[in-house]
Amino acid sequence: MQAVVLAAGEGTRLRPLTEDKPKGMVEVDGKPILTHCFEQLVELGAEELIVVVGYKKEKIIQHYDDEFQGVPITYTHQREQQGLAHALLTAEEHVDQDFMLMLGDNIFDANLQDVVRRHNEDRADAAFLVEEVPYDEASRYGVCDTNDYGEITEVIEKPEEPPTNLVMTGFYTFTPAIFHACHLVQPSNRGEYEISEAVDLLLASGRTIDAIGLDGWRLDIGYPEDRDEAERRLTGETPEDDEAAAATSD
Repeated sequence: MQAVVLAAGEGTRLRPLTEDKPKGMVEVDGKPILTHCFEQLVELGAEELIVVVGYKKEKIIQHYDDEFQGVPITYTHQREQQGLAHALLTAEEHVDQDFMLMLGDNIFDANLQDVVRRHNEDRADAAFLVEEVPYDEASRYGVCDTNDYGEITEVIEKPEEPPTNLVMTGFYTFTPAIFHACHLVQPSNRGEYEISEAVDLLLASGRTIDAIGLDGWRLDIGYPEDRDEAERRLTGETPEDDEAAAATSD
């Protein structure tokens, strides 16, 4: 499979960490977020990494050049930040098979392989890693509704009143049919081309999308404290460890 990584974002909420770099280059546990993403995608069998870049794109291109651990990298440029469906369309000309899609500002320690396996075994049109979150947090995400067979029936982007607390996590598999759906997406109330609307168009056309429950954890690195929390989880440290270290240095 190919793998598409969306890494065009500016990361304004991560400042000052992103004043001189895109958010995908912010380091977590000693290496950029994108390195964590690439390592996992290569382990999952990615034969090519297609990386959508934008803000300070030269930082990413100079760091990784044209390959990662022997896997070729192709870059495509999202010139304006107009949503995930818009970003995905910039990769369309480079995708000629089923592919994995990962948001390049997420850190995963989870069952990503289950998503790829389900996609390959069932020949579903897509498979998503989904997570249950507290209801009061669900409105921050794309919220999913499912049927009794574990298939997604609807996705609503950042609803004011979420119908469920099951949300998309930022790791997906798709067939190239998603690109046709993205072309049909209209700007949302936020002025963006939402991936959730493209998913709903797939569903309306009779496509099947499987939901795979998260086993493990993932963090969307949106704020500096998210970066700190990801480091704690990856290293096994606790906030108490940080307080003790600070006390010792004082």
